[in-house]
Amino acid sequence: MPAQANEERLQKILASAGVGSRRASEDLIARGRVVVDGRVARLGDKVDPATAEIYVNGERVVTDTRLVYMAMNKPRGVVSTMADERGREAISDYLGTVEQRVYHVGRLDADSEGLLLLTNDGALAHRLTHPSFGVLKTYLAEVAGPIPRALGRRLLAGVELEDGPVKADAFKVVDTLGRTAQVEITLHEGRKHIVRRLMEEVGHPVSRLIRTSIGPIRLGDLKVGRTRRLSNPEVASLFRVVEDR
Repeated sequence: MPAQANEERLQKILASAGVGSRRASEDLIARGRVVVDGRVARLGDKVDPATAEIYVNGERVVTDTRLVYMAMNKPRGVVSTMADERGREAISDYLGTVEQRVYHVGRLDADSEGLLLLTNDGALAHRLTHPSFGVLKTYLAEVAGPIPRALGRRLLAGVELEDGPVKADAFKVVDTLGRTAQVEITLHEGRKHIVRRLMEEVGHPVSRLIRTSIGPIRLGDLKVGRTRRLSNPEVASLFRVVEDR
């Protein structure tokens, strides 16, 4: 087939995506470690970086420079929308200059804080939020204490809410502070206010809630109100977690 105007040599595309130098990328291609659109690539291949699905050593490499993947530490009081018709602080107030228009992946209620993912990759965003993919989300919650020893077993076994049962995937007590406690809870679903409703149901209402991870992406030391671009390995890990399911 004749080469298309937007096609470039594969090793150049891989190098630009941070896989390695052009020589290292050529070596990966020669050893059959690169797959493009379901076919093992060969030296000399040219592809369109905006449309090709490229895997290196089994992991997705995003080569479309128009796609943006970001993490944000959403402050408390900020609504999970790009712009708010009531004039409240919204996500776009914290983005600064981002050339492409991005959207939040899922939500955090205004009283909650912590990790939000932002992207213009609609297909990945859908997979990260759709219940069928069961992407794990971890929260640090300050709740009313003390915490009985049996609470973890109860949450892992499942609790019935008005809109159906919910089961924690992991639970642990992080710290106790007099009449309050810090607990870490991991869930694979994202119903509205699910953590707050769950803890309220078992008698330990939440006074502060911070989301600390979404799948393999962690909040880490990202300061409140700041954003950062995800690294290539982090983006690959997001694709891996949804493709594994």
